[in-house]
Amino acid sequence: MIKRNLLVMGLAVLLSACGFQLRGTGTTELAIKEIDLSARNAYGETVTQLRQVLDSSGVKVYTGAPYKLVLTDEQETQRILSYAGAGRTGEYQMNTVLNYSILSHGNLTLMADKLEVGKVFIHDGNNLVGSDQEAADARREMRRELVQRMMLRLQQITPTQLEQLQQTAEAKAKADAAALEAARKAEADTPRQSPIELPRQ
Repeated sequence: MIKRNLLVMGLAVLLSACGFQLRGTGTTELAIKEIDLSARNAYGETVTQLRQVLDSSGVKVYTGAPYKLVLTDEQETQRILSYAGAGRTGEYQMNTVLNYSILSHGNLTLMADKLEVGKVFIHDGNNLVGSDQEAADARREMRRELVQRMMLRLQQITPTQLEQLQQTAEAKAKADAAALEAARKAEADTPRQSPIELPRQ
């Protein structure tokens, strides 16, 4: 019996070291339970996949949720790394940068950051169809990695941190409003100069 328990414990430690976690256990639970998700490309593959992963993680995704995740911009770039014989391109480096922000009540910005992933793929000038397919596969892998990294970022936000971010955002909003009101008051209290009347000739 003791040997069996030790074996089970050993397997559990081994699996957790490999990154495996049983459903409903571990630290994959998000502090944000309800979220609104939007993107510049509302029907893009990145936002669609992210919505599916959030939903499968037990997060309610709907318009008007207490928190909002905005994918503000997604840009892809690529450059040539090396050349093959006869001047044909050999390797491409493809990068994707995803800028995002998390908003709370009153559209206050709690956090703004970016994620970046990269992938190298081979381009064969003699096999354009195959090269296009490899580029498409690289884009799919990068998109999956972006979604995984976004989920990891969300998982790292604790309830305590969420509360601190909310307090900081509210304090900043109050300070900005007070500064704007002070500027308006100063402008209103400043006497306006009358136009100079020139003597008639």
